[in-house]
Amino acid sequence: MAPSSVVVTMENTKNISLVEVNDLDSPAFRDKNKAANPKRFTKVLLLKAQRTLGCIPKTFASVKKRIALSDEEPKYRGKLYRFIRAFLAISVVALCIEIFAYFNKWELNLVNPWEVQSILQWTYMAWISFRADYIAPSLSKLTTFCIVLFLIQSVDRLVLCLGCFWMKFRKIKPIINEDASDLEDGSYCPMVLVQIPMCNEKEVFAQSIGAVCQLDWPKDRFLVQVLDDSDDEVLQQMIKNECLSWKEKGVNIIYRHRFIRTGYKAGNLKSAMTCDYVQDYEFVAIFDADFQPNPDFLKLTVPHFKGKPDVGLVQARWTFVNQDENLLTRLQNINLCFHFEVEQQVNGHYLNFFGFNGTAGVWRIKALEESGGWLERTTVEDMDIAVRAHLYGWKFIYVNDVRALCELPESYEAYKKQQHRWHSGPMQLFRLCLPTILTSKISVWKKANMIFLFFLLRKLVLPFYSFTLFCIILPLTMFIPEAQLPAWVICYVPIVMSILNILPAPKSFPFLMPYLLFENTMSVTKFNAMVSGLFQLGSAYEWVVTKKTGRSSESDLLAFAEEESKKMNEEKISRRLSESGLELYGKLKEHEQGIPKKKKANKIYRKELALAFLLLTAAARSLLSAQGIHFYYLLFQGLTFLIVGLDLIGEQVS
Repeated sequence: MAPSSVVVTMENTKNISLVEVNDLDSPAFRDKNKAANPKRFTKVLLLKAQRTLGCIPKTFASVKKRIALSDEEPKYRGKLYRFIRAFLAISVVALCIEIFAYFNKWELNLVNPWEVQSILQWTYMAWISFRADYIAPSLSKLTTFCIVLFLIQSVDRLVLCLGCFWMKFRKIKPIINEDASDLEDGSYCPMVLVQIPMCNEKEVFAQSIGAVCQLDWPKDRFLVQVLDDSDDEVLQQMIKNECLSWKEKGVNIIYRHRFIRTGYKAGNLKSAMTCDYVQDYEFVAIFDADFQPNPDFLKLTVPHFKGKPDVGLVQARWTFVNQDENLLTRLQNINLCFHFEVEQQVNGHYLNFFGFNGTAGVWRIKALEESGGWLERTTVEDMDIAVRAHLYGWKFIYVNDVRALCELPESYEAYKKQQHRWHSGPMQLFRLCLPTILTSKISVWKKANMIFLFFLLRKLVLPFYSFTLFCIILPLTMFIPEAQLPAWVICYVPIVMSILNILPAPKSFPFLMPYLLFENTMSVTKFNAMVSGLFQLGSAYEWVVTKKTGRSSESDLLAFAEEESKKMNEEKISRRLSESGLELYGKLKEHEQGIPKKKKANKIYRKELALAFLLLTAAARSLLSAQGIHFYYLLFQGLTFLIVGLDLIGEQVS
């Protein structure tokens, strides 16, 4: 028998023939397979459709449960929410009228007005005439204005990317003037002050203090300041004990706590710089409570100051321990990778200026003092000091190869509050700094760059056109078809820009479309924050510490386990820690029992939900006009707003 033959034998041979197939590639066998494959494919599709339909009731049940159990966002009485809600009501009424006219086949724009008999038809015809003569021209002008802003911002983004590609191609990096051996022989080890500002950050304080205390720098040449603004006495004692444990190991570390905690982080840093011993130090490194610098951080950053007396800041890059935790952290990682890889690197090389990121940076103390020190006038004290230092002629260096590990917000609530602060603060600062920028002694080119590029284009124009163009004008054009929004504005250019944004994080390419939709969804938060900061509204000065979970990388956990084993061998320290630990544990239990626990739950965000229904209403209207790209964009963008409004993205509280 041939090797490829197959014999099929059946016991009950009545009315069944024995078949021997000697060639699996015979025409008869192939024809039979072709006949069977479509049937099998159809069955698979039907099974998948059945499963999909079966998931719909479960999805609605989950959404209903989310609405019932979620904490509603604090009642918002702002003008933006009222505007969106009124816009939604008008859109629903307009959709009903358009559907009624569509099914009655009213082509009134082609009919002589004197031939219209019904009053309802007269009203509809008057509306068509009014929108064409009065609303459409104004809307078209606003659309053109936003498109021009969109194109200018896109060109700026493209130029930044080209600058980054050129730096990669030419392998351009910041250069240390002197030989690195100076660090090894100790000839260049200036005095460095390391500050860790924190406030009620129980989950992360230990790992941050531990990482900073293990910096590879002569112990007598650096001092660690733990600047604790916590209002919990038990937590204060825990941080004190952590500092004491490192002090017994020979680390120069000081615990500071303010009794009058004003000015948030800026006030904390300003208070720390008033200490008498600060004058003995030349540089200050700053790390937020969730940051874990590598031991060689100072060796890779401080040498950039040598031989460059005009350099005031060396900024390092952030990396994230939880970037793959959920969809929200993945999307944040795309944005921040572009910010560091492209924006900071290009601006640092070509302009010697960028916004200080508030942490993972080393300042020359002289630059801080000459620039006026830390001020409490805005919620972006880091950008404030960077702008003032630049106006005084100080230069900045960004080192992309030096990285500090930190956390990304895992819940939408924490991320939204962070973004509100990051987008309202720059507008506060712009109002305060504009007269100083205009009267400063820097060159006209630097003034223009700071005003038009740094502040207006990247901090004001971007959230303005994103929200106005894609959340207001696009739905309007569905009900006012006389004003059209080109398909390239909706689809092609945004996709190209999103691809450019994702290039620094190539592993995130599968999340291209979610990233594009989510960025448009965040435009409502950024626009609201920008307006609040520009016009000094109530929420502009809101400061909420971003929630941390205290995650560590695998290497950190191994290092922590190794250190714990070493502690077991140190009897004196171990005994002291165990005694104080038991005492603290008892106090912590008593403290927790005295405070009623608030049940955590995901929230409902009403602005996002209102915009979701608005865009879905506009999508339904676009079906009547058979606008393909517009319909799909409005549909998916509306569903994205719905997901975010129900807080189904990010951390889920069970």
